[in-house]
Amino acid sequence: MKCQFFQSIELANCGEAFTLENIIDQLAFNEYGLIPVVTQDAETHQVLMLAYMNKDALNKTLLTKRVTYWSRSRRKLWEKGETSGHSQNLVSMSFDCDGDAILCKVNQSGSACHTGRSSCFYLNVDRNQRQMIVSGNPNTIKQAK
Repeated sequence: MKCQFFQSIELANCGEAFTLENIIDQLAFNEYGLIPVVTQDAETHQVLMLAYMNKDALNKTLLTKRVTYWSRSRRKLWEKGETSGHSQNLVSMSFDCDGDAILCKVNQSGSACHTGRSSCFYLNVDRNQRQMIVSGNPNTIKQAK
């Protein structure tokens, strides 16, 4: 079971290395072959977006250092910025302790969100007022995700 693999390395010493191909094979891709990816700005630490990768997208990202996702709506690989020019260059990649999520730290060129905002997370909850408040202004020319 894949989760057992990640449990087996919980006590690994700092600096211990594992073959990347073996780790990728142990990741918990869902029934559609996808794994969630949280993308964060490497400098500001702002969370930019959540998307999905399959193994091909993951391997292409590692090979090119240009972040590539699986577009669920288009049902194909999607290199961030291929239509908008707002690309993401990979700085680092990490896997979570269960092997069921990826964190990509990137240098973002332009907006991360198709609305033109710097982040897709611009719908902020005010729990005290029981409201959702929009932050940032959209770009007047919407870019394709």
